[in-house]
Amino acid sequence: MRFYGVRLLVDQFDTCFRFYRDVLGLTPVWGEEGGRYAEFKAGDGAPLALFRRELMAEAVGTGDLPPDARAQDRAAIILQVDDLEDTVSKLQAKGASLVTEPKDYPAWTIRAAHLRDPDGNLIELFTPLPEEGR
Repeated sequence: MRFYGVRLLVDQFDTCFRFYRDVLGLTPVWGEEGGRYAEFKAGDGAPLALFRRELMAEAVGTGDLPPDARAQDRAAIILQVDDLEDTVSKLQAKGASLVTEPKDYPAWTIRAAHLRDPDGNLIELFTPLPEEGR
């Protein structure tokens, strides 16, 4: 397992996109204003990403909660894994509880599962979908 990056779940995608691009001067490497997802090059390290908050809430089943509720996530830790099912199985054997079972997200070009750390922070485990699964 390896750390992939930080994804901020935002309500004001375009405003945030402009802030990270224009104010902080980060270089967008994926996505654009008006989109759903964007990644920014953050030095030589892991990327910083933005994702529309309501889409993650829908994916992890918190979309029916008030948008200002503490339970609706504002950030997610994203970990890319080589074998999602094997990783999920090993984590469950260690006591981890999933928020979502492994599922294909063709629009996101990934297969992902979600869980939370003991403090409630959302973690996404993913592997890229093969070209034909997109």
